[in-house]
Amino acid sequence: MSPETTGAPGSPTRLSVALVVHGEQAYLRECLDSILAQAPADLELVIVDDATPDHGRAILECAAAEDERVVLDRLDPPVSQGEARNAALDAASGTHVWFVEPLGLVPPGAVSEVTQALADRRPDVLLIGREEVSALGKVRKGPHATLLGELPAGTFTADDRPEVLDTAVGLTDKVFGRDLVAELGARFRPGRFGELAVTVPALLSARRISALDRVCYRRRDVPNPAEDPLVHGSPLDAVPTWDAELELAGEYHRGRLAAVALRHRLAVLRGLEEHEQEVFFGLAAESARRHSAVLDTTSLSRRQRLEAALLRRGDFRAYRTLEWGIARRRTSSAKVRALHPRAIVRGQRRRRRLAPYRAALSRPLDPHLAVFAAYWYRGYSCNPRALYEKLGELAPHVRGVWVVRESYVDRMPAGVQCVVAGTPEYWDALGRASYLVNNVNFPNEIVKREGTIHVQTHHGTPVKRMGLDLRGAAAAKMNFAALLERCARWDYSVTANTYSTLVWERVLPGRYETLEVGSPRNDTLFDASSERIKRIRTALGLPPDRRVLLYLPTHREYRDDAHVPLDVAACAERLGPDTTILTRLHYFDDSDEVAEVFRAGRVLDVSRHPSVEELYLAADVLVTDYSSAMFDYAVLDRPIVIHAPDWEEYRAARGVYFDLLAEPPGVVARTEDDVVQALASEVERDETAELRGSFRERFCSLDDGHAAERVVRRVWASEIESEPEPRAEAAALEEVGT
Repeated sequence: MSPETTGAPGSPTRLSVALVVHGEQAYLRECLDSILAQAPADLELVIVDDATPDHGRAILECAAAEDERVVLDRLDPPVSQGEARNAALDAASGTHVWFVEPLGLVPPGAVSEVTQALADRRPDVLLIGREEVSALGKVRKGPHATLLGELPAGTFTADDRPEVLDTAVGLTDKVFGRDLVAELGARFRPGRFGELAVTVPALLSARRISALDRVCYRRRDVPNPAEDPLVHGSPLDAVPTWDAELELAGEYHRGRLAAVALRHRLAVLRGLEEHEQEVFFGLAAESARRHSAVLDTTSLSRRQRLEAALLRRGDFRAYRTLEWGIARRRTSSAKVRALHPRAIVRGQRRRRRLAPYRAALSRPLDPHLAVFAAYWYRGYSCNPRALYEKLGELAPHVRGVWVVRESYVDRMPAGVQCVVAGTPEYWDALGRASYLVNNVNFPNEIVKREGTIHVQTHHGTPVKRMGLDLRGAAAAKMNFAALLERCARWDYSVTANTYSTLVWERVLPGRYETLEVGSPRNDTLFDASSERIKRIRTALGLPPDRRVLLYLPTHREYRDDAHVPLDVAACAERLGPDTTILTRLHYFDDSDEVAEVFRAGRVLDVSRHPSVEELYLAADVLVTDYSSAMFDYAVLDRPIVIHAPDWEEYRAARGVYFDLLAEPPGVVARTEDDVVQALASEVERDETAELRGSFRERFCSLDDGHAAERVVRRVWASEIESEPEPRAEAAALEEVGT
């Protein structure tokens, strides 16, 4: 292990903030920004890249290149988190060091308050306030918030205030004097909770402890934390790590520390699955018996004293009975609410509606049935279509069935099997399918059966804010708790580029595997032969000599009407008879609004055309605003005009992830005149070539015509390697329905 250091620290700083990174790419940029945006010039941010296996390395290298206060060490191969923290401790040059985590955020002004407290009080250990933020944004006080408010404003020792030992668990809410740590020779241990080897001796030995009763750190509790056992350790580590610290502690404080250890272990135990609980319980029981003689029970609750007794007896069954009883009492209020007459009626209706689904769930999974859907059952399209067609090539024995609304059945291609949403056949297919593929989420009622694989393909690269980022802006329209439950069903998330990966993992978090492979729906764009384009244009009724513009606006949530921002008829008149405009509205908008402007073939409504990809191929130029269509069309390297008349309103109402006006794929037009001028310009293609190139490099570099194949080979690997005996078509149709 030989770290390579990027950047050279300057003169000794008052505060070194230390960060160890391994697998937290989705949250890393926000963490870095929260520190560097407010940090004074004499601060250093020491980062140890513990051979992070994702895009974290690129993010860290960018931060180091942009800010000279960043000191970046790289480790390869990866080591335990404790060893990586030791590397950060060794690299720090400040008088004090504050360890933070990639899931953490430092609130505005916190760095200044911490550095001021260090300057004024000169503590060996500074305790700071911490908050816990749930994935849904609910903020709760840190575990020691009350204690911080009760401690004196000056400095003290653990002998003066033994209750400070209650803060031993946790690292990010403490700032350590480096001289003290060096004097103690304290080093982080491998495994989870390895920080106890630093926090416990530091609290016991510090001559000057001080408390800053101000929230200086926020830790996010997310559904997809990085959990590499080799790096982050195991919950079981709570037993031997605490045993080591209790053995080293002096007699005076051992009883109090034994109580802290007990409370911590009980908290860890409650967070485990039942099969893990039994193993942990056995280890903790042996330790509890060894330290029972010194245990100070005065700081334990009645429940904790009872649980301690069960631990000493090693009675896991009694412990589970106790926990079951407590959980049952907590759910009693929910049961009372369920007895409300309206709730009973809703429940009865739901049970009747889901009866076919429950019946299907009781039957075995069909190992070769894959259910596909797109855009809330709006037909046969997008990334699921690309996967369906590629699956038919690589594993034709897998039966793909599409879910559609009744009004879309007639639009389905010949030979594509489908079921209508809400019918018994629909519930049967969803209940028995081994594979579920969608570009949005399936309904809340769908359960995650053991053996089913859920593939989330998404439907574009996001410009506007999505998922959990809509909290507040769309709280009245979205149940975010249900959203997280739906994301928890995913096994794979298909992303088109690094940018999308980082957005989706943060705003739609779950324990899925990201397949960053490009956009499957764009594979077809790599067949852009003149013959194919001619066939598409002929089918659309377009003369071969016409210049074809595709106008594709996005939906505006901040408007109540189906607004069409551009007067396409007026544009067609001004551009002349050699130009035809194809207009395709967002599926949330009503295409009838533009019907009256279609005239003499100069403007065509293609909102119901089954393939937007064919429209891309037919068009010489794309005119759009904030739609993800720009990322798809950029693959063709044809001109794009961004019509942004309401950018400020859209940005304020919905929120966006990047400044489209600063990084556009082509000309930015704010008015109708700007659009016409851009479209009429003969040099527009050359003027925007560089913009398109930069845009494609950032968002389309993975698109090569084989994205769908990469997904199919990963998800259906076992099906491709060993095909089963062919099944009778009649039997297949009978089981699923048509």
